Amino acid sequence: MQKNSGSRNQRNNPYVIDGLAVRFHHTAAGVAWRWRTELMLLTLTIAAVWRLALLITIIWAVVALAAFTGILLAVPVTRRFAARRFWCVLVRHRIQRLCYEAKLHTRLGRIPLVLWIRPTKVGERAWLLCRAGICVEDFQAHLGELRAACFARDARAAHNPRWSHLVTIDIVRRDTLAASNIVQSPLTSTRRWPPPREGEAA
Repeated sequence: MQKNSGSRNQRNNPYVIDGLAVRFHHTAAGVAWRWRTELMLLTLTIAAVWRLALLITIIWAVVALAAFTGILLAVPVTRRFAARRFWCVLVRHRIQRLCYEAKLHTRLGRIPLVLWIRPTKVGERAWLLCRAGICVEDFQAHLGELRAACFARDARAAHNPRWSHLVTIDIVRRDTLAASNIVQSPLTSTRRWPPPREGEAA
């Protein structure tokens, strides 16, 4: 008799009908928390335009703000900082979307709470607070979906050694140990001199 493998992947979930009764919680506080970075940038942009419009016209305020943004993106340091923060924001939304699509949520429709995401040398690292009914094994069973959702090379999930409801997800985009430049050996381009005679091996 074949033993049940007990896989936690939702493809093998016998309670598929339960998904029809799920009502996702979209409270104002939850939406504001998920979109906190975008709301903060929008608020700062509106405040900056309003403040500049008091000193100059609204058109020149927009032009000045666009020029300032272009300068920030032209400087390598600020451009890299902005790119890394962009990937952190994108990974947060992709993880939240994956939790909906892969059914990594409670029966009440509550997904894990993304506490914090920061850039690393190889990609991004996210800390999640799992709700009752969700554990790190659920994420480990969906590493393929997580990797594809975050447009990454690889993805890893582990729980906190002390608090098992705290899950760490590592998104790997770059291999820092890979060689950036391949150095050709000078021996491959050398030719034998004098050239071999007829009938002699090269």
